[in-house]
Amino acid sequence: MSRDRNRLLLAAGFAPRYAERPLDDDALSAARDAVERVLRAHEPYPAPAFDRRWNIVMANRAVEPFLADVDPELLRPPVNLVRLGLDPGGFAPPVVNLTDVRAVFRSRITRQLAIAPDAELTALYEELLEPHSEDASSRSVASDVVIPMILRLDAREVRLFSAITTFGTPMDITLDEVAIVSYYPADTESAAYFEEPGARSAPAWRGGAAGEIVRATTAQFSAPSQSDSVKGKQR
Repeated sequence: MSRDRNRLLLAAGFAPRYAERPLDDDALSAARDAVERVLRAHEPYPAPAFDRRWNIVMANRAVEPFLADVDPELLRPPVNLVRLGLDPGGFAPPVVNLTDVRAVFRSRITRQLAIAPDAELTALYEELLEPHSEDASSRSVASDVVIPMILRLDAREVRLFSAITTFGTPMDITLDEVAIVSYYPADTESAAYFEEPGARSAPAWRGGAAGEIVRATTAQFSAPSQSDSVKGKQR
């Protein structure tokens, strides 16, 4: 990762090779526009973009309905995708197979920490991803292809699988650490849910904190932290 390469260069007495600009910097306008274009093109299916600590930096409009019943405290910037997905006040209640979803997050973040240790991400892991007895009470789903996230919405099950997109040749730390997770319907019944006008246009889903997450796309990602100085492919 470019952040780690910079640290190695500094440790060896060389100048850092990779810049770290805020996502709303003019120099990143083309990349930022590309992320926004990918997010818009994925509608009517939900897709957020997140940083290395899984904080949401952008999201398409299809995400907003899923935030309607979330505790407003969880929608205070920075909004963390892992906490949003696993916290009882977040989106965990309608997730039928929470054990599977937790295991996916656990696997990805474990690999991430092995490559690039990070104190904040470690704290998040310890808070939400340590194995515990609650997982045993959640339904787990077997699959030969891909394990879906199953949601109980409007008395029906909606099954989604995800793909992660990153930038291919980033020369900026910010771009190196931005990823888009795109959710796709896993079957025709789930696809039909998103095609129903009432499924995504209820007045309760507009405005408020949830709407701000979608509209204030880059405000949460405006500057690097003092402690720290989309690869165009599916992984």
